[in-house]
Amino acid sequence: MKKAKVLFVSQDITPYLDETYIGKISRRLPQGIQERGKEIRTFMPKYGNINERRHQLHEVIRLSGMNLVINDVDHPLIIKVASIPSARMQVYFIDNEEYFSRKSTLTDKTSGKYFDDNDERSMFFVRGVVETVKKLGWQPDIIHCHGWFTSLLPMYIKKYYADEPLFAESKITVSLYNDEYPKSLNKKFAEKLSFDGFNKKDLKHIVEESNHLNIQKQAIEYADAIIQGDETMHPELEKHIKKSGKPFLGYKNEIEYLDAFNEFYDSILQEVDVLS
Repeated sequence: MKKAKVLFVSQDITPYLDETYIGKISRRLPQGIQERGKEIRTFMPKYGNINERRHQLHEVIRLSGMNLVINDVDHPLIIKVASIPSARMQVYFIDNEEYFSRKSTLTDKTSGKYFDDNDERSMFFVRGVVETVKKLGWQPDIIHCHGWFTSLLPMYIKKYYADEPLFAESKITVSLYNDEYPKSLNKKFAEKLSFDGFNKKDLKHIVEESNHLNIQKQAIEYADAIIQGDETMHPELEKHIKKSGKPFLGYKNEIEYLDAFNEFYDSILQEVDVLS
């Protein structure tokens, strides 16, 4: 029986940014899962406020050079990588000058307002992850998404990349957090996604309104399994998960979650005969 492969996709990983709850989980979880016998790959955006010299990021030329069309405009994809020696772990970074050169993550440093193009940045990020994994030729058994910025990934895998054999057996797990953003994303979000072939039915939650609650519902719609990332969860999300009937793992604290997540992955993979 082959060793299971887990792809971690996160909007934030410690120590590359100021420590957040998602960042801390996304740093410890891949290492813990690797130590439990699974292969891992880990991705995050290369925000402009990440210190490349301090963290020794370098571009991977063989993976860079592709253009991704977002909202009918070409955008060059740059891939960088860094190592966390103490964890024997590499992190791949998705970069693009227009989307990720600004010296902050999701909000303007001066005004504190969320960037108006966070929708496009999210689209570029999730597509960049998939295209890079394709170039690596690395077939994930589990894809685990962390943070709202990754919420489009399940839909892209299931619809846009539906004919890609590399992901045909991949099981997508989504961790839901209380990482809320104010108001809604760009009003033309659904229109921009239509350039990638998505219709109103595919985007039923985003079409209604691209607020934090609906973008999480959008992720649930295409995920294979859901994990409660925070102690509390919006009651409407609880109902939506229950209605979906998909495998669900409730909140686990810092002592429990490594073993609990590993066992949850195994339970999802049992049906396809892939275990560590």
